Amino acid sequence: MLTRSAILVFFLLLNLLATPFLRADTREDWEKMRKITPLNYVATKTAGRIKIDGKLDDRAWKNARWSEPHSDIEGEAKPKPRFDTRFKLLWDDKYLYFGCLMEEPHVWGTLTKHDSVIFHDNDIEIFIDPDGDNHEYYEFEMNALNTGWDLFLQKPYKDGGPADNSWEIPGLMTAVHIDGTLNDPSDTDRFWSVEVAIPWKVLEQYAYKSSPPKEGDHWRMNFSRVEWRHQIVDGKYQKIKGEREDNWVWSPQGIIDMHRPERWGYVWFTKSKQFKGPPPNDATLKVRDLLMTVYHTQKALQRSEQHLYKSIKDMGLQEEFESAFKRHHFQMTINNNETWEATLDGDGVKMKIDHQSRLTPVK
Repeated sequence: MLTRSAILVFFLLLNLLATPFLRADTREDWEKMRKITPLNYVATKTAGRIKIDGKLDDRAWKNARWSEPHSDIEGEAKPKPRFDTRFKLLWDDKYLYFGCLMEEPHVWGTLTKHDSVIFHDNDIEIFIDPDGDNHEYYEFEMNALNTGWDLFLQKPYKDGGPADNSWEIPGLMTAVHIDGTLNDPSDTDRFWSVEVAIPWKVLEQYAYKSSPPKEGDHWRMNFSRVEWRHQIVDGKYQKIKGEREDNWVWSPQGIIDMHRPERWGYVWFTKSKQFKGPPPNDATLKVRDLLMTVYHTQKALQRSEQHLYKSIKDMGLQEEFESAFKRHHFQMTINNNETWEATLDGDGVKMKIDHQSRLTPVK
């Protein structure tokens, strides 16, 4: 007979296995991630009405730039995706608009129930962290059947999550267009495209800033496409057993885990109907990356040896800090060798981070 403690351990392991994307932090992971600079995109304001039908043929879309093509989530460490994926963003006073075109010779889908685990089909995914603090962010996924999954996370899975699947997006509008035929292996399709309109009224709850954004504001976002290799069995599409999915994203993460908001791209907002020239860059990125280096270094040591470093010198980071800034001031507070908070002022950019990776500016 199993003891009570054995039963508790069993259910704990079961819960960990059921939690998606849960993985240990290592400095090696972070070193892969920080080598990749997050991308930037400028979202212009709509010049006219957008009909949500999945086609991206409204006049307003013509003024919006296409993004860079999606890359593998691990970046240049992996081959270029087999099929092209690009998106556009627009906005007005009521909605954030997302349009995406996905090259696809075989468009298929199986999931029809709202809030299913949509990435078990080929899908497109939207991630939004309005204030860029790595916490309180939104996720939306949809497949070629226009089935959606909306969820909210208080913090990333690596910091304990969890996902709130009960969170919904009232007023959400979505549509899919298929250039080809859905779930028909007998022909070759060209692409499927989607249009999504997310109400600002829903996003403003955890934005902690103007929503809709003001001129020049930026939000952290990323967009992911999950693609499964398939075979045709008895005239139907079937995923190949034993092969994992491809993860193609706008701004590469460096590792296979979309729930790393510190590596999402930047979406900048302008009231202009068109934007020309290079997009802006985040002046806080250098401070952010060094604080995230502190976070990952502390997390890895705490996980392996159950204690924390007391200073950046102990971490072996002092020379890196000194070479990054003309002047800097770093301070760290540790509580009971379990929780901690660090503040960095680097050349006048001041931010703080805590033991659960929440990263915020200090005024």
